[in-house]
Amino acid sequence: MRILIVHNILWAHYKSSVFQALQKLTDQLPATSLKVLQIARNEKSRAKLEAAPADGHTPAYTYNYELLFDRFVEEVSLRERTKALMVRTRAYKPDVIILTGYYDLAQVCLLGWARRTGIRVIMQNESTAADHDRGVWKERIKRWIFRQCDGFFCFGTQSANYLIQLGVSPEKILLRKNAVDNNTLQAAYERALVNRIQEQNRLGLRPTNFVFVGRFIAFKNLPALISAFSEALNQSPRSAEWGLILLGEGPDYDSLDEQINALNLANQIKLMPSRPWYQVPDVLALSDVLVLPSLSEPWGLVVNEAMACGLPVIVSDRCGCASDLVQEGKNGFVFDPQNQSQLTDILLRFMGNDLDRTQMQETSRQIIAPYSPEAVADDMLHGIQKTMRS
Repeated sequence: MRILIVHNILWAHYKSSVFQALQKLTDQLPATSLKVLQIARNEKSRAKLEAAPADGHTPAYTYNYELLFDRFVEEVSLRERTKALMVRTRAYKPDVIILTGYYDLAQVCLLGWARRTGIRVIMQNESTAADHDRGVWKERIKRWIFRQCDGFFCFGTQSANYLIQLGVSPEKILLRKNAVDNNTLQAAYERALVNRIQEQNRLGLRPTNFVFVGRFIAFKNLPALISAFSEALNQSPRSAEWGLILLGEGPDYDSLDEQINALNLANQIKLMPSRPWYQVPDVLALSDVLVLPSLSEPWGLVVNEAMACGLPVIVSDRCGCASDLVQEGKNGFVFDPQNQSQLTDILLRFMGNDLDRTQMQETSRQIIAPYSPEAVADDMLHGIQKTMRS
């Protein structure tokens, strides 16, 4: 069996960890091979995060891949993508193709060719019903595309439910998980934790901190988080102990900085520049609770990252991971991102004494354990084998 995966950008380290795990599984099977076609190196919005690790601790992922275009994906034309994918696919002669998504016309063309030649196709889906407004014609096109596919890898329950709403048979949904490199992240977190107090003092941080990690863009809903935190500080008798770290960059940086200064919270809200994924645990080690307040989020891999490091999480119900990874009151809370007072109340619960954060940390680690690259790769392989038998 020859397996071909078409993926959009090489930079996506979380996918690389899964591809490496899948490579190890296929290497153990007779007459089975795996190849990944990476269309481009990265996307422009993540260009600053490309730095290669040099700490001796972070793994270099090894799997059989080919980089089609060593530039940003936005710089690769539809014609270039289509031609390269067709040439490489025909040369490899796969039995099954796994596509990144329905939004790339080059991959839709590959899907049509595969259908005509009898090659099985599995489509990856990140979208949920809540992450964007849906137009009637757009949904009809998706329904047609999905009818051409033999199976689906989804980013979780909400993603799977969305496909079912569009007419996909539940039996065709082969995967309902998403993963990051749990072990590498946890090891980095534990190394950084040793210097937690010294680093907090050096950076002028509070002894306990909420943290956000991501881009500073509108749908991340950061003004609401800042306002909710301000309200919680006004109501909590332990306000002096708590801070908020915002780790990232983006077009909303200046407006967020202005909001923080207008609220006189520059001493309690710290804006920190984004960094490569393998350095994010250094900041999580200075923090105590992750907050992801997004108005739209297909999944939210930063929640995986935080839970791998043992942090409790506060997650918007618009994030695809919320229903799979957050157990209410056990490792965190889910809230309506358009209800700021609800978020304030949750922040206050953490700032008070009525939550066992130590137990919540342990529960986060337990919940995230099955969401490992090895577990996802195993589910992928079983899904591929099921598709080939059907």
